Amino acid sequence: MDTVQQLHDISDSDVAAWHDVLAASVARDLPGEPMPTLDHVHGDLTTPGLDSRDLRWTVRTGDVLTGVARLRLFDGPGRDHLGQVTIDVHPDHRRRGVGSRLLETVAEAARRERRRSLVVEASSDTPGAAFLEAKGFACVLSLSLLLLDVREVTGITEIVHAEHPGYHLTRWLGVVPDELADTFATAKSAMGDMPAGDMDTTTTWDADRVRDMAEVVEKRGDTLLTVGALHGGTIAGFTELVIPVGDGTRAIQSDTAVVPEHRGNGLGLWVKAAMLEWLRAEWPAVEEIETDNAEDNEHMLAVNERLGFRPLRKTRQYHYEL
Repeated sequence: MDTVQQLHDISDSDVAAWHDVLAASVARDLPGEPMPTLDHVHGDLTTPGLDSRDLRWTVRTGDVLTGVARLRLFDGPGRDHLGQVTIDVHPDHRRRGVGSRLLETVAEAARRERRRSLVVEASSDTPGAAFLEAKGFACVLSLSLLLLDVREVTGITEIVHAEHPGYHLTRWLGVVPDELADTFATAKSAMGDMPAGDMDTTTTWDADRVRDMAEVVEKRGDTLLTVGALHGGTIAGFTELVIPVGDGTRAIQSDTAVVPEHRGNGLGLWVKAAMLEWLRAEWPAVEEIETDNAEDNEHMLAVNERLGFRPLRKTRQYHYEL
C-alpha cells in the first residue's frame, strides 16, 4: 500500500532516499547526464529558494521510497499566486499511481495556500512530459537546452579584448559589491522583457534581493560567478554562472541580460566570453556549461551558438490553473 508523508525536518536518511529516487530517474530519463550528488540534494532540500518556502512529500510502497514531490510557494510580489512543482517517481515503480497520488497531494496543498496556478518543467519526450499533458497541464514555454564543451572553445581572447569604447569589464565572486548593488539590481530587472511565452510571473529586483539571491546560492554550497560590463559606474550588461557543489564538471548558466539602452553593442557576447576566460583560468575542473533559451529568443541563441553551444535537448514549461 502507498503511504504519502509530508517531510518537515530533513534528516540525512531523507536526503539519501530522495537522492536515490532522483539518481534513478536521471539515469533512466536523461542518460549521459551528470548524476545529482548527495551534497547537491542536501543543499537543495535544506535551503529555501529566494522569496519562497517549500513543502515536501514522499511516497513509500511498503518500506521502499518510490516517489518524491516538492511544492515551492513564492512569497514575492508578482509571484505569490504561483506554486512550482517537482515530482519524481522511481522508474521501477511508475505507472502504478504514485505520481498521481503526489500530484493530487500537491494540488490540495496549493489550494489551501491560496495559490491560483501551478508551474512545472519537464524534458520533452520523457514520461514526465506525457504525464503532465495527460493531467491537463498546458505547455506555455518551449526551451532549447544547450551545452558547451569548455575545452573546445576557440577565439575567446579576441572577443574579450575587442574594444568596446566607453565600457569596461568587471567581475565578482558571490555577493555583489556594495557599490554596484543598486545598478546590478537595475540590470537584473532588464530581464523582464525577455521572451517568456505565456508564463504568468513577474520579478522585481532591488539591492537587497540581489544580495539575498547570492546568499541562497552560497548556503546551498554552490559557487556564483558574475561578469559585468560597466558604462561609467553603471552596469550595462552582465552574465552569471553557477558551479554546483559536487563533482564540479558541469556549470549552469544563470541570468544574462543587457540593459535596453546599451543593446546593439555586442555586450552579451563580450561578458559571456569574459566569463569563459575566467572560468578556464581559475576553475579548470569545469568541462561543460549548460544553458537554456526560449526558442523565440533569437538574439541570445545566436550569441550562444557563436560561443560554441550545441543543442542538447528540448524542455517545456507547463502551467495548470487551479
